Amino acid sequence: MQKRQASEFYPHSNQEERPVIDYFTGLFNQIIFKHEPILTDFLDPGKRAILKTIVGNDVFMQEYGGYPNAEKKRVYLSEEWVNLQPSDYLIEPYEIEYPQKFIKINHSAILGTLANSGIETDTFGDIITDENGKWQFFAKKELVDFFEEQITRIGRAQVKLKEITFKDVLVPEDDSTEKTEIVASMRIDAVLSSISKQSRGQIQKLIENHLVKLNWHDIADSNIMVKENDILSLRHFGRILIEDVSATRKGKYKVVLKLWQTKKRN
Repeated sequence: MQKRQASEFYPHSNQEERPVIDYFTGLFNQIIFKHEPILTDFLDPGKRAILKTIVGNDVFMQEYGGYPNAEKKRVYLSEEWVNLQPSDYLIEPYEIEYPQKFIKINHSAILGTLANSGIETDTFGDIITDENGKWQFFAKKELVDFFEEQITRIGRAQVKLKEITFKDVLVPEDDSTEKTEIVASMRIDAVLSSISKQSRGQIQKLIENHLVKLNWHDIADSNIMVKENDILSLRHFGRILIEDVSATRKGKYKVVLKLWQTKKRN
């Protein structure tokens, strides 16, 4: 295997993604020179896609986020295949203990507390709930002392982080809804306009302000064409999976989608 150059991957990426490309290219080069496996932080699907592009078929990628269908996962990179157990990913699942009878906490409050605690967001994974007040999240085992000592309050609630086993991890319910939209064009601004009931002009401004993602990547072009299996994210509205696209007799497009709508704060 030969050393990778980060600049090789720049033409297919956004300017904002270059630091990520630089970092992942460095990881790949480290593996082939030191011949030692690497365990990454928690990576979202967009970053994992970039990592996969860089390592190609020269390095094995195995990933785990603490439960099936996790969004953020730690990735184990190695030259040789290794049979891994969940414990090998050094993930600590936590349940948040707080006085549920007297106060409520929500995803936004938990995320805000973790993100503003002085650590990088890649050091913790998904935040999940049973929709009945129970909340759990996943953290790097290397930082358990920090999390347990520093996270003592979320919003107005005093909390305690309880270490749990993977057997105690919740199975999050799929709260998506199935929808069908008829759109005049498969341009991303037209599709999002129809789904969100905002004008194309409003959507274009949101794209310009980097509030829209396509397949986990920031975009700056309203002319991008959307296709089946694409995932769109519109800040403060939700996430959309394009499941099926078919043409209508009148020259428009019938789009079948799944929508995970952003929940408003309590």
